Amino acid sequence: MSSAPLHRTALSASIALLLSAPALAQSVSDETSRDAVELDTVRVTAEAIARQALGTSVITVEDIERRPPANDLSELIRTMPGVNLTGNSSSGQYGNNRQIDLRGMGPENTLILVDGKPVGSRDSIRMGRSGERNTRGDTNWVPAEAVERIEVLRGPAAARYGSGASGGVVNIITRRPTGDLTGSLSLFGQVPQHGDEGGSQRAGVTLSGPLTDTLSFRVYGNVNKTDADSLDLNADYLTDIGVTPPAGREGVRNKDVNALLRWDINEAHVVEFEAGTSRQGNIFAGDRAVSLDGTPLITELAEQGAETNRMYRNSGAVTHRGRWGDASSRVTLAFEGTNNTRLNEGLAGGPEGSIGSATESSTSRLRNYAVDGEVSLPTTIGATEHIWTVGFEHRDSELEDPYSMSQSGGNGGGIPGLDPDRGGGKADAQTSAVFVEDNIYAGERWIVTPGVRFDHHSQFGNNASPSLSVQFALREDLKLKGGVARAFKAPNLYQSNPNYLYYTMGFGCPDNFASLGSGCYVLGNADLDAETSLNKEIGIEWAPVSGHHASLTYFHNDYKDKVVSGFTPVGQTPGVPGAQPVPPARIFQWENAPEAVVSGLEGNINIPLIGDRGSVLKWNNNVTYMIENENKVTGQPLSVIPEYTVNTSLDWQATEALSLLLTGTFYGRQEPATRDINNDDRCDEAGADCVAVRQVRDPYNVWGIGARYRITPTVSLGGGVNNLLDKRLFRESNSQYAGAATYNEPGRSYYVSMNIGF
Repeated sequence: MSSAPLHRTALSASIALLLSAPALAQSVSDETSRDAVELDTVRVTAEAIARQALGTSVITVEDIERRPPANDLSELIRTMPGVNLTGNSSSGQYGNNRQIDLRGMGPENTLILVDGKPVGSRDSIRMGRSGERNTRGDTNWVPAEAVERIEVLRGPAAARYGSGASGGVVNIITRRPTGDLTGSLSLFGQVPQHGDEGGSQRAGVTLSGPLTDTLSFRVYGNVNKTDADSLDLNADYLTDIGVTPPAGREGVRNKDVNALLRWDINEAHVVEFEAGTSRQGNIFAGDRAVSLDGTPLITELAEQGAETNRMYRNSGAVTHRGRWGDASSRVTLAFEGTNNTRLNEGLAGGPEGSIGSATESSTSRLRNYAVDGEVSLPTTIGATEHIWTVGFEHRDSELEDPYSMSQSGGNGGGIPGLDPDRGGGKADAQTSAVFVEDNIYAGERWIVTPGVRFDHHSQFGNNASPSLSVQFALREDLKLKGGVARAFKAPNLYQSNPNYLYYTMGFGCPDNFASLGSGCYVLGNADLDAETSLNKEIGIEWAPVSGHHASLTYFHNDYKDKVVSGFTPVGQTPGVPGAQPVPPARIFQWENAPEAVVSGLEGNINIPLIGDRGSVLKWNNNVTYMIENENKVTGQPLSVIPEYTVNTSLDWQATEALSLLLTGTFYGRQEPATRDINNDDRCDEAGADCVAVRQVRDPYNVWGIGARYRITPTVSLGGGVNNLLDKRLFRESNSQYAGAATYNEPGRSYYVSMNIGF
């Protein structure tokens, strides 16, 4: 291996990066200017290969500067192929809090990483009966100014990351210390054209550099505010009996501080110490999970712009990276603690997810402890080159959420065997894993990557995740690629806790098993199976030296044992006999749905128009087309997702200092579920309003323009217009009553940005 030319070495390591561990991606990105020249070459080559390659996309710091997000990085991540914003079900609940969804597998199957370390703060939020959490997700803990690049990995290769990566992985890589003292101040402001929509303001600072010959540091800080939409925004869809219109987009206040200290022990060994704290507080817009009508309290809190929930996230890590001849290693100890404080929301029936008091709140506490590591070793066996990656991971999660376990279990005579203390609202799980992967370079045409990951979950036992990826070069610039992998996701700490209850007086009981008189319970289930999927893809990629790039991939995921709220009773309460008898209540559980399927096409075509490899003018495009996305038993969609999504951009470097960008996104038809959470036909419920509940969202498109002028190498100004043609869509109801019209598409807005560096 050591005798191979530098470009071959770089290519091998780059592909190993793309097909193996998140931490390997981190180890490449972490290298500073003091590191070996060949590792810098690996990093550049990796980005060139990864950008819009099959199953992998990279968002660079230049992309972020030219198209800055107003608040959440998901605004930019969603422009990659295979990516949409959706909820975790087709219920329409919390429709304006959509999250990153890779290849239609749902946000809960998208693993978010920061510098290769999993982020799980959303797991501190109660999961409602529909499978939704009232969360913005975990893509907003790192400010845009602190990001070096974002890697989006989809398909079979993501199975290497363990539980929760069935759809794919988003790795947010932060800027690292450099050999020089550098810093920046970044300012951003966005003003909507329509006064009933919220604007944004952001300020961020970064500073990094050397402290001594062996010590260097990096710090960043951020304050950010996005205002909530007005209650008037969706007022045209207020029901006759309601007092609160369908909620618009919730606002958010962010504060983030993070510090990293790097110790270069010698040329072969580096230790990094990192700690960060973040706070996210919402600005309430009137949202609720189930209730169509709303309440005077919800209206009052929305008009006040009240902070009804806030999350504190504290994190820390110690990482060692070493070189041992041709081999390299990494070991990381990490901690993540989340305190999630909310005004108390209803836990059952019609009040589920609705705030019941302006003064009573509760806090759930989630603690994640992790240690993981890996060794990467290049070898040569005969004439075949191998890059082996062997690693391990252990993760301990502890949740304490007493309020979510406080729903009474006494109706209908009481649930037999229910723990009267309800476990104190505590739950925990431990996962241990080992994995091995071998990137095999067989001649000049073949790259074969077999791998296997073995996990042991403290509650759900053992799980093996084998994978195989193959690349065959038809010629130097034309490659066939394919892969297959088994992926899994363990049930979360709410679904698997037998002390977690949902109760309804009767309306929420499946019609096939109507209430016996005392309603219905849905219990957590400690005997669930882990969700599994068999993920397959095959595609072709064309990447000539001219700078053109095109690819097309077919993906097909067979999804089994998805955890859902059950439709078949597992028992009933005893009732109370006597002169005034109390009828029993039916008991349901969270259960595994038999089968679902997700399949589609994704691709891209990038065309350099003017200049070497498009250095002056280039046209970039990507497309995602969903062929199937449904529960095979019920025929219902897993989520409300566009039939197709096309992103296009025209990037013009008008002068050395001035760049211009025209962007457009085309969304296809979106169809809602035709059956509700109880598996009841919505048309039977709606009667004459059947058309309304089956309302589709027709295709539409959104355009934007932006410009950036670099005054000096370190000072730049930017500005632009989002939704140039002012295409607005409105949320017509909350929950299932809106059909597919479950979210707002904001109208035209104007933004400016400034970056001052030194």
